[in-house]
Amino acid sequence: MSTAATPKVGFVSLGCPKALVDSERILTQLRMEGYEVVATYQDADVVVVNTCGFIDTAKAESLEVIGEAIAENGKVIVTGCMGVEESAIRNVHPSVLAVTGPQQYEQVVNAVHDAVPPKLDHNPLIDLVPPQGIKLTPRHYAYLKISEGCNHSCSFCIIPSMRGKLVSRPVGDVLGEAERLVKAGVKELLVISQDTSAYGVDVKYKTDFWNGQPVKTRMLELCEALSTLGVWVRLHYVYPYPNVDDVIPLMAAGKILPYLDIPFQHASPKILKAMKRPAFEDKTLARIKKWREQCPELIIRSTFIVGFPGETEEDFQYLLDWLTEAQLDRVGCFQYSRVEGAPANLLDSHVPDEVKQDRWDRFMAHQQAISAARLQLKVGKEIEVLIDEVDEQGAVGRCFFDAPEIDGNVYVDSDQDLKPGDKVWCRVTDADEYDLWAETL
Repeated sequence: MSTAATPKVGFVSLGCPKALVDSERILTQLRMEGYEVVATYQDADVVVVNTCGFIDTAKAESLEVIGEAIAENGKVIVTGCMGVEESAIRNVHPSVLAVTGPQQYEQVVNAVHDAVPPKLDHNPLIDLVPPQGIKLTPRHYAYLKISEGCNHSCSFCIIPSMRGKLVSRPVGDVLGEAERLVKAGVKELLVISQDTSAYGVDVKYKTDFWNGQPVKTRMLELCEALSTLGVWVRLHYVYPYPNVDDVIPLMAAGKILPYLDIPFQHASPKILKAMKRPAFEDKTLARIKKWREQCPELIIRSTFIVGFPGETEEDFQYLLDWLTEAQLDRVGCFQYSRVEGAPANLLDSHVPDEVKQDRWDRFMAHQQAISAARLQLKVGKEIEVLIDEVDEQGAVGRCFFDAPEIDGNVYVDSDQDLKPGDKVWCRVTDADEYDLWAETL
């Protein structure tokens, strides 16, 4: 345990990119107050664990990590989505110092103050903190959170009860943060929220200012402004509302990446209704076709749930047929699991675990064939690759249709001296279900 004058904080961030941004904000504030962020339990004076509470397996992982931190360090503060269930945490780990929910930055920082007081002689005007704040991602890409919360009431989800209703950040603040990140060397901005398409709805798309220019708090105007920064801009968690049509021309013009992350979740109208999804699938296939006519390069990634209560074999087959028609590029799939407090728990006809597993296996095999065929179309094409890492095996990066950590990789054969953050043009030489192999031009 450290006895040095500079207080030291260890930090474990679990869950989604939105939680990662919360962690970055907390760490930036602590760093501004003179705390040093350390990488091991042993070096820390206190450990903060930012938890995930979306599904039971995530909760179990959060409790396991809290226990590990207590065993290795002893002084642990818990925050994040599982923090809304303080009793569930304290029943297992009664010795935690404090428990707070998501976005409660001040409470977390105050709890750190109580556990390890800040240096009295720290001067934030002199001691250096990067203007873009502390980032937990590699230097060349960063998540840009544009809002908190969600106005939907999907029956399988408790995020609105944990993170509240939609609250959009002022667009001038978002663009200012983006500008600072780019000046610090970021080559890719990943726009995230619970519902990116709804950005600005809560403030009636009010006009804000950035660099003296008026900008509406709306997805289209945000994307137009971000496109002037000269970096990759990637949109995540986009619901297929009509306003999504407006950003496709920006993609076709090369202003933002032709990539949409849309959580369709299912295709059967009956299951979508039971899920209380905000957008049904009746016109989605036609819109996907129209998007691709406007922007042939468009990549669509999505996630689906199989085994939702009431899902019949007919519903599942409908989903497989829909996938065949939709020809999505990147797809993830989850087996439905109960989430404490979710309305879906009260639905009839829960699907047996062995049926869920069988459908998941069949879904993955079906989609892998689609993904593999679509990636084979890239062989021989020239693509721009952003290098993520370099080791003795060579360089590994991503092209415009790969988001970090959730999509595939591009394995680059090159005689150039590449380093993370480099962008290079390559020719694709091979492909499988998820990844590409390429050589630099």
